[in-house]
Amino acid sequence: MDATEVNSKLLSELEEMGFPFARATRALHYSGNSSLEDAISWIVDHVDDPEIDQMPSVPVKIEIEGSKSSSMSEEVKRKARKLRYKVRKTNEEEDKKLEQGREKEIIRAGKELQEAKKIAEENERKRFIAVRKAEKEDENRARERIRQKLQQDKEERRGKNGLPPESHTSYKTATTMVQENKEVLPLVANGIHVTSTTKVDLMRNCLRSLRRNNKDDDIKVKRAFETLLIYIGNVARDPEENKFRKIRMSNPSFKERVGIFEQGIKFLELCGFEQVEGGKYLVLPRGRFDMAEFKSAGNELQSAITNPFFGLLSTEE
Repeated sequence: MDATEVNSKLLSELEEMGFPFARATRALHYSGNSSLEDAISWIVDHVDDPEIDQMPSVPVKIEIEGSKSSSMSEEVKRKARKLRYKVRKTNEEEDKKLEQGREKEIIRAGKELQEAKKIAEENERKRFIAVRKAEKEDENRARERIRQKLQQDKEERRGKNGLPPESHTSYKTATTMVQENKEVLPLVANGIHVTSTTKVDLMRNCLRSLRRNNKDDDIKVKRAFETLLIYIGNVARDPEENKFRKIRMSNPSFKERVGIFEQGIKFLELCGFEQVEGGKYLVLPRGRFDMAEFKSAGNELQSAITNPFFGLLSTEE
């Protein structure tokens, strides 16, 4: 098949007017390569064709020099200007629609993120209230046991001094109330059930045991709590960082601050760490990380550090 010739001069003039190469070539081809005016008229008539910016399906040969006249009437020039304006306007409207669509998507995603954040914060607030209520009740029961012990000591002293015993009505009533409160399980706070067997309770009891068994060495105990809080905080801030997920147990700093306490190792294991290589390392597998548990662990450590009576009033393991 012979290639259809396209006048290079006409093609150049169409490109200078702002028409794409493929559109100009197609217009010249289908208008008979006769004149600039015919080519522009063809473009005006076929501006909405879906294939207008595709090269003709037949071979096209571009002449090196044109021989046809390129004179163009004012009417054609007016049509060309109007066509370019229409194309530019259409492109601007399409760009505006795309931008509006992107803005709507950003707003929608932002609203969903805010809603999810509010729900997470509300759940965390409810959980914290439940934990604090359970801890308060534990402390109240412990104080009642201390009061009862003081009362018993007072009665013994009165007996040794030959004094008559005081009425035990109030003492028995208080004892009964403590026993009843102790049997009410699970505790309920704001619709959240908190039992003595939850992971949070195990963490709290572990820290209490550490404090109670080392109550004569407050400095080392507080340093252990602070070091554990650093380990937990590092993982919570950057869960993907491997160096925060692996602890060498022979590290002098770790050994001196945490490793000397059995409960310190147990607390990390409750957070998901596992001993590997014969107890050489404590490693947190990726599948064991739980942000909610690490936040709870951080809250328990903060309470242990700031509460001067933490672990000293309770005798529960």
